[in-house]
Amino acid sequence: MKVAITAVSGQLGASIARRAIEEFGINNVVGTARSPEKAKGLGIKIFQADYDSKDGFLEAFQGIDAVVLISSMGDPAHRIGQHRNVIRAAKETGVKKFIYTSIIGKKGESTFDAIVNSNRQTEEDVKDSGLEYAVGRNGLYIEPDVEYLDNYIKEGKIANCAADGKCPYTSRDELAIAYIQLLKNDSLKNQTYNLVGEAITQTELVGYFNKYFDSKLVYESQTPEEYLKWQQIHNGEFLGSIIAGIYKKIRNNEFDLESDYEKVVGRKHKTIPEIFRQYNK
Repeated sequence: MKVAITAVSGQLGASIARRAIEEFGINNVVGTARSPEKAKGLGIKIFQADYDSKDGFLEAFQGIDAVVLISSMGDPAHRIGQHRNVIRAAKETGVKKFIYTSIIGKKGESTFDAIVNSNRQTEEDVKDSGLEYAVGRNGLYIEPDVEYLDNYIKEGKIANCAADGKCPYTSRDELAIAYIQLLKNDSLKNQTYNLVGEAITQTELVGYFNKYFDSKLVYESQTPEEYLKWQQIHNGEFLGSIIAGIYKKIRNNEFDLESDYEKVVGRKHKTIPEIFRQYNK
């Protein structure tokens, strides 16, 4: 199988590319990136391609059997059209299987819902494409919290508006393992899967940080209004709204969904302790 993975200059795309190289061989994997030089360390051929045009993808997908589309990081208003460019390029070049990395989330009214809704539209576009497909709905990555740990320690707390809501975290490597299965296992085709681990509260997350990273954090619950204001001050109106919306959805248990990870991979998703132990090897 020859596989093309988009946005391999990003962390999820790179993780999937590395796993694909192990599974299919370095000569059977290509990547696309808006800035190919940022992904040259992968050792595969990288095609210059921008989601705003299908042209680069038409070249990249020649002779390709399966495509993994990493969801665009662009404005939700533009994502649907960007994704359609990739879908059309795949159809025009004779790609057989199309894999899309979507996101979990029940319908709500948070400032994150525009992103969820744009992903749902792309899911429908993929299903309507006539290609064999599989959609993975990703849980929230745990890595950003780990990377922000020094700041949490300085503040002595994790503060957000999630309250007692539960969130099923995942990691980029766990997702990469699942996407390889979606690529190669035809029994999983034409379905949508929630790729998540066990759902935990923010208080439980703090407990895991304290146990595995020797921190002494506490959890501080804020109102959605307080947290949105704080985020917009510190991260700008757009990004701050996105982050605040994520935690409002956690608060409302809109990410607390049944996991399909074991169905896809053949084993249970790693727990947060198992993932955290990897950082301390």
